[in-house]
Amino acid sequence: MRVDFVANAGHELRTPLAILIGSIETLQGPAANDVEAQQRFLGMMHAQSSRMSRLIDDLLSLSQIEMNEHSRPSAKLEITSLLRGVTDLIRPKAQDLGKTLVLDIPEKNIFVMGEKDQIFQVFTNLIDNAVKYSGNHTSVTISINVVGREVLISVTDQGDGIPKEHLARLTERFYRVDQNRSRDVGGTGLGLAIVKHIVSRHRGRLDINSVVGKGSTFKVGLPFMDIETADCPN
Repeated sequence: MRVDFVANAGHELRTPLAILIGSIETLQGPAANDVEAQQRFLGMMHAQSSRMSRLIDDLLSLSQIEMNEHSRPSAKLEITSLLRGVTDLIRPKAQDLGKTLVLDIPEKNIFVMGEKDQIFQVFTNLIDNAVKYSGNHTSVTISINVVGREVLISVTDQGDGIPKEHLARLTERFYRVDQNRSRDVGGTGLGLAIVKHIVSRHRGRLDINSVVGKGSTFKVGLPFMDIETADCPN
């Protein structure tokens, strides 16, 4: 697994690095006095350097999460206000893409045991993915349900759906259903791996359901915390 990870990470970095090197050589040579070409190649360099930066940030984030995965969070976290914050953050991007975010959550506060920054990262990843991969002029619905001792948070899109044979591998590092499309929308191939490890650290679960042609639902289950008894199941 370690060998595969290093090989995959190297491959992901090699492509943008090759484009950067090629662009620099072109700017130093054939395009040295071509202003129009310079702007085009500088744009390519900016895009590829940003891609490498996102990849390195995700690699560092994943490494940090894995180091602390066996240390369960102990802080009380109010999940409904957190989801409103994530939605407010992503809504401008969704509107620019002609998509709508729908919040179907209760007015009352619901608490889980969790680390705020990591849970924020989970739903930022899931909602942002839903916006990027959903169909034009569709909606993404975020809902909360408490079932027994579990809080279920669902993110549902109206995209193309994911073929069944890919579902079990979606949380693998660098696994992509459509590599070209993922790179076009800025994906690093690590987002769902990060989600899986954070949810695991919180003693939760991640379920993925999808129907080709109709869309996908990513559901996170977290242990419910009863604030009246300050009780959270082990």
